[in-house]
Amino acid sequence: MAEERWRSRWVRTGSFRTHYVEAGGDGPVLVQLHGGGYAQSAVSANHTIIPILGEHFRVLAPDAVGGYGFTDLVPASRGLQSRVDQLEDFVDTLCLDRFSIMGNSMGAWQAARYAILHPERIERMVLVGSGSIAVAMGLERIRLAGNEIADSYGQGGTREDMRMRIKAIIHRDEAITDEVIDQRLAVANRPGVPEVNKAFQEANQRFQNDPLLKIGYDMRETLPWVTELIPTIFLWGEQDHFASPEYGKQLEKMLPHVPFHWIPNAGHQVQSDQPDLVAGIVTKFLQEG
Repeated sequence: MAEERWRSRWVRTGSFRTHYVEAGGDGPVLVQLHGGGYAQSAVSANHTIIPILGEHFRVLAPDAVGGYGFTDLVPASRGLQSRVDQLEDFVDTLCLDRFSIMGNSMGAWQAARYAILHPERIERMVLVGSGSIAVAMGLERIRLAGNEIADSYGQGGTREDMRMRIKAIIHRDEAITDEVIDQRLAVANRPGVPEVNKAFQEANQRFQNDPLLKIGYDMRETLPWVTELIPTIFLWGEQDHFASPEYGKQLEKMLPHVPFHWIPNAGHQVQSDQPDLVAGIVTKFLQEG
């Protein structure tokens, strides 16, 4: 049962409630941030790895603002920056002075941006397969089969639609379980999710492309700086068909202080494809501090 693996909670973040799951007890705090796929949530992105990490850490995994998980469906008019604003309120409300942070895809950009703004609060940082960071570092966009699949199935609400969307980010068919499909469908079937998520994606496009707004998105100067200051590792799936491994190879050269771990037989969501391997790498890294 899910109750045995994590605890479901809500906390007020500014004007709305954020849903999050918690695992573990009194260990060091790890805040885990999910990606930006349609109907994503902390649980659907991390349900296999949260219990493993919870054996060593107090894991806190919030559902992002913008139509994700079971967080209140409020406007996220600043795109990805709205997720950073939410995270600031989340950790302040929970009185987290210092903690480690782990983010996948959009969640990796969110984690890195928070670390740039508040480096004194981050112990260690784990970034996972992120086209958002690649573009923020000035790399040209690379479209892969996974991007085409995600676009083709859009906000379709059938079980097969959702299975195909998940296939874009999880490489191993056996990792695409009925449970993870049900978790995504539970979010997709919430009234208001399509509209709120569409508005978030549109706001995020403005954030990345508007000449003034994209100053806050860019990380070409700030990410190399903060990853020299904060111990950081980057994980990337060797079979990532959503955020090209070529991004990772270029970022590896641009971030000389960041060790890269290439995860075999894994796609964009490496923690779903290889939970034990990824948890082992993350645990070893976080316990080095």
